[in-house]
Amino acid sequence: MADMHYRPLGRSGLMVSAVGLGCNNFGRPKTATETQAGTDAVVHAAIDAGITLFDTADIYGGQRGLSESLMGNALRGRRDEVVLATKFGMDMGGANGPDWGARASRRYIRIAVEASLRRLRTDWIDLYQLHHPDGITPMDETLAALDELVQQGKVRYIGHSNLTGWQIADAEWRAESAGHPHFISAQNEYSLLVRHVEDDVLPAANAYGLGFLPFFPLFNGLFTGKYTRESRPADGRLTVIRPEALDGVPWDAMARYQAFCDERGVSMLEATLEWLLAQPGVSSVIAGATKPEQVVTNARSAGRWSPTPTDLAAISAFFPR
Repeated sequence: MADMHYRPLGRSGLMVSAVGLGCNNFGRPKTATETQAGTDAVVHAAIDAGITLFDTADIYGGQRGLSESLMGNALRGRRDEVVLATKFGMDMGGANGPDWGARASRRYIRIAVEASLRRLRTDWIDLYQLHHPDGITPMDETLAALDELVQQGKVRYIGHSNLTGWQIADAEWRAESAGHPHFISAQNEYSLLVRHVEDDVLPAANAYGLGFLPFFPLFNGLFTGKYTRESRPADGRLTVIRPEALDGVPWDAMARYQAFCDERGVSMLEATLEWLLAQPGVSSVIAGATKPEQVVTNARSAGRWSPTPTDLAAISAFFPR
């Protein structure tokens, strides 16, 4: 097993690898992980590299639930080696029956968790996350329903995604007041190019002891160092799936950042992972991968360079908010 570092997720006792695996590419068309064989290769390479945190959602995949199904099959015989995280609350297109938009309700949660457990081929979910508030269900009801799942052993810990700072504070107060289990994690988009969570989400997560899990931390692969103004990998996710995102990239800043990395003898991937892991409250960086060599590189890149405070400030200055 690789020399991976492990951290507690927030103030909980749940230990996770400093680099996690985002599984939104499992079952995604036009990727190597569209198939079971491709998913198996990435999952097994990740576990062998020391990665323990696997983050998926019921909505991921070319078809609703496909990422979870592929993941469940890939983990046969290795379930106990991982921290399995999934999410509920996005529109499943009828796969969980009619929901009338109330996808954080007790009724819907009970349906969604059973469906996820079946697809994941497991008796429990380590981290069950509200993917997005539904705008209808009171947080008290959502917390009470999740409390029931924890008491029944179907869920070990709970987290959320895409909440604002005030919603994080409100959920904390409601859990404390009612004696429900507290959320232990917050997951929002965060990268060198998307830093608005620094305004209120990260401060709120830190104030209440939530472990922060940035999604799209490498901006869909931009910060792997494979993209330049003149060159783009033909099979890269940004090239194939989100080419429009490349139009707004600050290429001059990227070039200065690459020169900074070259001067220190580190890759852009290594520097970016260390910058993220140095941010207060960040427990793990969940980066996606579609090939075994990518996930191995991600796993080996954390901890290979120890940036100074001056280095971290310089990286931040390349991409000001």
